[in-house]
Amino acid sequence: MNQQATTGAEPREVVVHGRASGFAQEIAVGRHHLVADEPAVVGGTDTGPGPYDLLIAALGACTSMTVSLYARRKRWPLEAVTVNLRHAKIHAADCEDCEKKDSRIDRIECDVELQGALSDEQRERLLAIANQCPVHRTLTSRVDIRTRLVGGGARTA
Repeated sequence: MNQQATTGAEPREVVVHGRASGFAQEIAVGRHHLVADEPAVVGGTDTGPGPYDLLIAALGACTSMTVSLYARRKRWPLEAVTVNLRHAKIHAADCEDCEKKDSRIDRIECDVELQGALSDEQRERLLAIANQCPVHRTLTSRVDIRTRLVGGGARTA
């Protein structure tokens, strides 16, 4: 769940900093500090999760939060939510809905486990709600990312 969506607060800025000599990145989000890296097998030092790990972790966290919030509002007997996610690049030929058959697409598999004395109808509704979490909607919509150069150190001629 997005803090802005639940509290009306302004979204926080995320700052990522890394040295050009490797993959390890320091991430600051408000008072929270994280590390991202790549596995050693691809040249990283494996000091933290990789970028796609963080992406699907965000989806999993949002999915779990959204499902839990919905169940609380409905006063349903949901006790816990576990979301297992995997990311892969697959050939578009493996995708029935793909327009380009010669390219690769990203596939995220998301398994949701609901614990609690829920009816079959409640479980189905919570699965539908899982697919409506804000991060899921962002990932399945058109995203406008604007990247620009700012400030900087010494320039060479």
